[in-house]
Amino acid sequence: MLSQPVAVADAARIESERQSQHLVTAFIVSGMFFMLLPGTFLGVWNLLDISRSHLPSALSQAWLQAHGQAQIFGWIGSFIIGIGFYSLTKMQSSRAFPTRAGWTVWVLWTLGVFIRWIAGVTSENWRVILPLSGALELAAFVLFYLFVRRHRTKSGNKPETWMRIVSYSTIVFLLALIVNCWMLFSQALHGNSPALPHVSDQQFIVLAVWGVLVPTICGFNARWLPVFAGLKQPNGRLLMVAYVLSLAGIAATFLRLLPVAGLVFLLSGLLSVDALHVWEPAINPPKLLNVHPSFAWFARLTYVWLLVSCVLSLLAVLFDQSGGFWGASRHALTVGFVAGMVFTIGQRVLPAFCGMRILWSKKLMFWSLLLLFAGCFLRVFSEPLAYENLWAPAWKVLPVSAVVELLAVSLFALNIGMTLLQPPAHLRLQSKPTLA
Repeated sequence: MLSQPVAVADAARIESERQSQHLVTAFIVSGMFFMLLPGTFLGVWNLLDISRSHLPSALSQAWLQAHGQAQIFGWIGSFIIGIGFYSLTKMQSSRAFPTRAGWTVWVLWTLGVFIRWIAGVTSENWRVILPLSGALELAAFVLFYLFVRRHRTKSGNKPETWMRIVSYSTIVFLLALIVNCWMLFSQALHGNSPALPHVSDQQFIVLAVWGVLVPTICGFNARWLPVFAGLKQPNGRLLMVAYVLSLAGIAATFLRLLPVAGLVFLLSGLLSVDALHVWEPAINPPKLLNVHPSFAWFARLTYVWLLVSCVLSLLAVLFDQSGGFWGASRHALTVGFVAGMVFTIGQRVLPAFCGMRILWSKKLMFWSLLLLFAGCFLRVFSEPLAYENLWAPAWKVLPVSAVVELLAVSLFALNIGMTLLQPPAHLRLQSKPTLA
């Protein structure tokens, strides 16, 4: 029989785990909301209008920027923060889980991202809403960052490379939100519309994607791919060099040395692939329990999109006139690599994070990934041809790509949503079996 102190400690640990699961589920649900409505649906609407008019400039830049903010901060940002809070329960820390602070962060973050989208779409009271949204997002992340640092374990062991990269990218995330807040306040004071200046907006996207999203994904992949896909342990030193090069590419972008930035990002991508052994044969069988057998292949294919994006950015420096090559490069990176990895790894780990559940449908996992990559291929192939007036029929391919990607995102959301509605794994015997 357990002693009373041990029983109390176990009960506290179980309650802490339960609270963290509820919180991460809230972040995942709100992230999928931003993914579906402000993100994907608005993006599809934008692309359909552009395709009808055959003019890349047919839509308001404020609309396009609202779409991008919803995707980067609303979707991926919510996932990152939610998983960050969940990780607190896995640390050997004596502190209780910060339940109240976690829900405060969720409210501030979700509200900030939502009103940022509203300001971009409606242009109502944007001089007030833009800076308010930036302040809310920054306050939420500062609170999150303080609690993550407070719960960090005290150990004499040097952190693993993947932990260091994720930690550094969290600091860059904070920096990006400071820059975002400053730009929104500046635009509210001196701008004539809710749309940020084009160059500043593009530089900010590079900071957010290459400073936060790409290194965070590569960092977690260094931890997860050897386990889930059976790959060799990563080369930590090479992966850190790739990360430093990505920071150098960001600096070159802000200095407007675009050819240098393109070359550095390509080298960073190549070193990441090499360091993670992505395209090398697996040394152990992949762990495919409750996921589709194609899991490891899709994980490898996402890195093809990473390199395609880098090559397209170099072509953009040489040939882009109307934004076609730049747009295709950005889409290959954000959809092919970032969204592709979320669809692949996310359907592997999110059910466990949200209460030790089992993925509802392996088939939906496969079809969501296949359609996402098919839609991304159509978009990346046709956008330079259409925007640069190289092949007129490409304008008809663009809306097809949008619809295919919308279907992929909807299937992903359906699969995760149905998974969250299922009981936890230990209660599965009392419920219906999962969809094969």
